[in-house]
Order: sequence, then C-alpha cells, then structure tokens
Amino acid sequence: MNLTKLQTFITLSDCLNFTLAAEQLYCSQPAVSMQIQSLERDLGFPLFDRIGKKLFLTKQGEHFKPYAEQMINLFHSSKEHIKQLDNLASGTLSFGASNFVGVYLLPAILSDFNKKFPGIKINMNITSSSHLIHMLESKKVEVLVLSDRIPIDENRFQFKNFHQDELVLIVNNQHRLAQKDMCTLKDLIDETLVLKPNKSATRNFLDGEFKEYGFRFPKYMEISNLEAIKQSVIHGLGVSIVSNFSIKQEIKSGLLVEVPIEGVKFLRGIRYIYHRGSHLSPATKQFLSLLDQKSV
Repeated sequence: MNLTKLQTFITLSDCLNFTLAAEQLYCSQPAVSMQIQSLERDLGFPLFDRIGKKLFLTKQGEHFKPYAEQMINLFHSSKEHIKQLDNLASGTLSFGASNFVGVYLLPAILSDFNKKFPGIKINMNITSSSHLIHMLESKKVEVLVLSDRIPIDENRFQFKNFHQDELVLIVNNQHRLAQKDMCTLKDLIDETLVLKPNKSATRNFLDGEFKEYGFRFPKYMEISNLEAIKQSVIHGLGVSIVSNFSIKQEIKSGLLVEVPIEGVKFLRGIRYIYHRGSHLSPATKQFLSLLDQKSV
C-alpha cells in the first residue's frame, strides 16, 4: 500500500466519479481504476459499488475512509514537523477555530505570533464545531480553539482553558434600556431575543442558562450569523446576548449598548484541544504558549 493509492481513494470517495477524480489527480481514468483495484487487493475487501451508472462507497469503504485520511494527514504533518525542527524560519501553523473565537479573539494573538515568527504561514480554519471535531479526528489540523461548551471525548483529547468569555445583553442606542445602568430579567419579558438557531453551541448554552434562572423569552428571532445578529439589534429588530469581545467596536462607536442584568452572569471558557499523546509541531507549541500567556 502506498500514499498515491490512498490519495486516489480519498479523491474518488469525495466525488464518486472516475472522470472527475482523474481530472483532480491529473491522471487518466484507467490509472484511477488501477489504483483503486490495487488498493482493494491490498486490503482484501471492496471499497466501491457500481449501481447502474452511479458509484457508491461500500460499508467497508465508508469505515476505511477516516483511516485513509488520517494516514495521509499524518504523513504531511510529519514532514511539516521535521521541517520546523532546526528553526521556525518557515513552515505552517494549521488549526481550527469556532466562529466567534476565530473572528474576534484570535486575530490579535495571531498578530503577535506573526511578528515573532514571520516565516510561518498561518492557516486558520473557521467552521462549525461538528466539522472542527471531524478535522481534528482525521488529523487535518493539530489543534482546535473553541468554547468549553462543545462536548469532546476527554479520553481521546487533551485540553486546557486559557480564557473566560462573558456573554452580555446588547440593545441599540435608542432602546428603552439603553440609558439604564442595569436591568432585570423582568425588564426583558416583552423583548424579542435575536440569537442563533437551536443546533448552535451558543444557543444550547443560553437555553440552559435561562432555564437555570427560571426565565424564558416569549419571542425569538433566529439568525445563524453573528454579524447579522448584531446588525439586527442595531436596526431595532430585538435584543441579543453575545460574547463581549465580539461587540467592542460597536460599543465604542455607540451603535450598541451593553446592559448588565441584575444577578445574572453568562460565563464560558475558551480552550484549546489536541490529541492525547500527539507530537505537536514546534510552531503549534509556540502558538499554544502565546494562548497560555493570554490566560485570564
């Protein structure tokens, strides 16, 4: 078995079309077919079924795919790590981050990293928490940075909280609560809460917190994008509860107003996660060191 066969399998499993796979791999269609047949002989089981004109992964192929991805990604990671052993004059820092962390918290830290190691290319993948976990499991990235409210397998992954994030109530500058030093949950009974849909980690966190306080908003507006949520509040569609470091510019400019809620705190940790026992690249170790220095 060799890496070429594995890469051919992964490419074909993604597009399920021999012609497209050949185009992406810059080879002929018969070459793709030969690589797959050879891999199937090596493994001793079929990877694909052809039903009519359509191609499907077999059950064995579906189970084999994550292992193939790990082997390919581990090979590329090993080359990257060895390249960085002598010095950090070149190489890549590759990691995944959830949306609010990647957009609002990490850029300042990455700026410090870039000044210290200008030769290291930064590759930050911002996507959903479920996709991030898949990327870490398949070793497409070495480390993730996300909320501690996202469940992980603690037996498989090492993690450390390095920052505490507070979610706060925001209203626009014309709102009746904008001039108040503080409000109560009763003040919010008639308000529309603008927040992310049910499947988001932030939504699940807030629903659990409000349940603890014995409060439920009667009216909701669901928007999947944080920037759109902020714009909705600015334009008077409702109020929202968001991370305090995601609204610094709008607060400074006066477009939004933060209103403390009496007796209520929404706190969550931000942590980094990586495989237990994994060999982290020198660049990743330096990055995690910077995160530790930002601990609050």
